[in-house]
Amino acid sequence: MNVRTFLDHWQLNENPFRAEEARHDPVFARLEAGDTDHPDFEKILGDLDRPSTAIVFGEKGSGKTAIRLQLEKRIRVHNQHSADRRILLIAHDDLNPMLDRIAQRLGVDAASDEKEVLRALKKIRIVDHMDGILHLATARVVAAVTGESQEPLMPQGEATKALRTAPLGVRRDLMLLQALYGSEEGATHRTRQLRRRLRARGNRARLLHKALVFLGWSPAVAFLVWAAFSLADSPTELPNWAIYVTGTLLTLWIVVFGAWLVMQGRLRMLARRLAKRLRAVGRTPESIGASLAVLPVSDRPSDMLPVDSGDGHRYEMFDRLRRVLRELGYLGIIVVIDRVDEPTLVNGDAGRMRSIIWPLLNNKLLQQDGIGFKLLLPLELRHELFRETSDFFQEARLDKQNLVERLTWSGAMLYDLCATRLRACRSDGEVALTEIFGEDVSRQDLVDALDQMQQPRDAFKLLYQCIQEHCSNVTEEQEQWRIPRHVLDVVRRQQAERVQMFHRGVRPA
Repeated sequence: MNVRTFLDHWQLNENPFRAEEARHDPVFARLEAGDTDHPDFEKILGDLDRPSTAIVFGEKGSGKTAIRLQLEKRIRVHNQHSADRRILLIAHDDLNPMLDRIAQRLGVDAASDEKEVLRALKKIRIVDHMDGILHLATARVVAAVTGESQEPLMPQGEATKALRTAPLGVRRDLMLLQALYGSEEGATHRTRQLRRRLRARGNRARLLHKALVFLGWSPAVAFLVWAAFSLADSPTELPNWAIYVTGTLLTLWIVVFGAWLVMQGRLRMLARRLAKRLRAVGRTPESIGASLAVLPVSDRPSDMLPVDSGDGHRYEMFDRLRRVLRELGYLGIIVVIDRVDEPTLVNGDAGRMRSIIWPLLNNKLLQQDGIGFKLLLPLELRHELFRETSDFFQEARLDKQNLVERLTWSGAMLYDLCATRLRACRSDGEVALTEIFGEDVSRQDLVDALDQMQQPRDAFKLLYQCIQEHCSNVTEEQEQWRIPRHVLDVVRRQQAERVQMFHRGVRPA
């Protein structure tokens, strides 16, 4: 029997158990919010009016990515109904760009020796993550103002209008954030474009100084030309006063030019220091220097810039970001961190994941007002966590972080999840999971079988394989549309063995 024929008999539009990855699962995308939520989801989500942190550990296939997608959906719905207290979602789930930029600064790549890669990853600090998050958030806000965003924070033009009427300090905050944390490509052009859109003042002192440097020599030259023509008409010696005037003008120009060189040198030194510290952003000194040059000196005091390895100035930058977002109607930020085992430099290694994530486990960072972190972490890091010292737990204060030690699914929970997916693939929605199995297969039999799978992904594999096995052993003429018990028993043993071997690390998922 063809699988399509089996699905058509049960009036199923598609196989409910085919997908293994939530990001590419059309059935999951169609389900309404709450239909497939894990019991711990509300704890993880928290109150969106008061964003909070949650740390979740789960095995592969336990639903971490599904939780991330559900968070995105719930936040989207919240923003649609709460225009004055929206939440900005920062998906910090693709760590490859940030890690590649840091590794490039440290002189390693994926082809480097394993010890060198691990040694480089151990140099990641909390400020690197803070810079990376500020980079993502700033890029989204700036794109909304310049009209470049494909997922705008607000309808076209409203962000620009809101910030134009914002207090001058808020506009200065956004200009400084863009100069430091904006995207590298076209950074200087974007700084000027943003200044025009916000109608913020430019660096007039710099423009005047530049004009004096490039035009300040002209009076001296003009005076010499005049003196030369005067001597040609009536040849005499050049008067002393003419020499004094020319020398004074040239001296003033040299002084102005020297001051210009000093100013440019200081700006280049500042840009180099910033580029060295902002390694997670990947901006070059030339790019940062050109963007900072557009801003008045009073808007970029060096004692308020992240020129050191401390986190104090970064927290001030988060404050600036929150002030800007408040003018756009965003009263909170949620940062979702997922797929930490997938970056090229990590390659699923628990030690490397630990080096990346551990700097984030800082109570001061995780408990900021108006910012919530949702860390969806592999179960391997839970084992690493339990090996830490009491000093580490004191700094992380995991008792305040809505910790979910392990995403667990019972057989009954998986049964309801699979039944929901089955109904979602049928137009009238009137089909029970037990209906596609033989009369001698009870609901409890299915619950027990699914309980052995432990995770949604493995539960889907069990039911998918049951359908495949049944269809491959009967003909269409037999018209056996229900999966017999012996098929369920055989597939359950096979899948249970596969799950056990996977947990022992002797076979892939």
